[in-house]
Amino acid sequence: MEERWSTEHVLSLAPDAASQKAAGKLSTPAPWSAPGTDGAAVWGECGGSGRTPYRTVVELATPAYQCSCPSRKFPCKHALGLLLLWSGTPQAVPAAEPADWAAAWLDARRERAERRAAAPAAPADPAAARRRAERRGARVAAGAAELRMRLADGIRHGLADRSTAGPWEEVAARMVDAQAPGLAARVRELDGLPQERLLEEYAMLHLLATAATRLDELPTGLAATVRTRVGYTTDTAELLAGPTVRDRWLVLGSRTSPMGEGGDERLTTRRLWLRGAKTGRPALLLAFGRPGQAPDLSLPTGHALEAELAFHPAARPLRAALGTRYGAPAPGPAAPPDGLSVAEAVAGYGTAVADDPWLDAWPTVLTGVVPVLTPDGWRLTDGHHTVPVRPAAVPEAALWRLAAVSTGRPLTVFGEYGHQGFAPVTAWPGDHRPIGLTTV
Repeated sequence: MEERWSTEHVLSLAPDAASQKAAGKLSTPAPWSAPGTDGAAVWGECGGSGRTPYRTVVELATPAYQCSCPSRKFPCKHALGLLLLWSGTPQAVPAAEPADWAAAWLDARRERAERRAAAPAAPADPAAARRRAERRGARVAAGAAELRMRLADGIRHGLADRSTAGPWEEVAARMVDAQAPGLAARVRELDGLPQERLLEEYAMLHLLATAATRLDELPTGLAATVRTRVGYTTDTAELLAGPTVRDRWLVLGSRTSPMGEGGDERLTTRRLWLRGAKTGRPALLLAFGRPGQAPDLSLPTGHALEAELAFHPAARPLRAALGTRYGAPAPGPAAPPDGLSVAEAVAGYGTAVADDPWLDAWPTVLTGVVPVLTPDGWRLTDGHHTVPVRPAAVPEAALWRLAAVSTGRPLTVFGEYGHQGFAPVTAWPGDHRPIGLTTV
């Protein structure tokens, strides 16, 4: 029997709340004619205000969308409505061969993918690349040295007097000029930090700036971590050239936030956390969407995908790029994933921080915990130890939903654990069906 997506997963693909609402009105059979699916794609024609119905097709593996409507949002309400119909009313979208217009788009998409895969890569110029790297390294080192002096000035004048430290936006702009966007993003955060956290962030930022001036002296893994934190990027094609890790990756959860890397508010960022069934390795995939467009990667929580991942170099590799897929995502194990006690989770984060001092959180599965609301906020307890839920990590409504699905009984919760607490993402209640907590 074909596994269809949950309503929650379909709605997570929407570029905004307005698209979700509009799609709900198109999730019934009435506006659709000749909808169908072959397991790899879904298609149908949606009647609108004009004479000609809009032709909509969705390729499910990526997913990818095509619609003849003039909407500038991506996916449009018609693609979302068709997916909601396919998800919630399977009998209304029967198995069939693709319509001619849908088959033409699907075939053209496959041919483009094959041409891209077969196209030879442009020859690289090692000498030019080395010169560019040296120039950027000098700029970053100079910017990091200036940042260290500005932080030291702030300490000498005293953190209580913020007038002598700023404006930090000016310093952030200088870090951008120094080609260190990671430093710039952290500098911008200083103005909004509460007084009690300033010294901590000054120290961590000073440590990062110092490390950026001594990259050649650091161990390989730590140097890679520092480069990433500073804002160096790795070409995805180069990363996927190898080595890669092939496994059956369980999708533990996802979170979409209206903020891109480096604090770019024009982008939407989607984070997807995976765990390898054979290796047990955690992995984080990032996808980005421009205004009016949802991020281009989405995998259903609780499903598993046989694929190759290429991990970004780091002292503790986590972020990865998705390479070759071997089939579409399929339902994962019926039971919740194996997890840790609260004490084990705390110890695991401590080990991770020993490798990466700037690590704010680490993906963690807690087992046998109960959500509890206390006078000091929400907590997760396993009966022996308690961990606070990170303030503002998830909406209050999501935490009440977590309490509702728990009904006072222990459950498995996936999220990120760090020094500010635990940020829940997915819960597995008694019926073992994963429930996303980041959208309600």
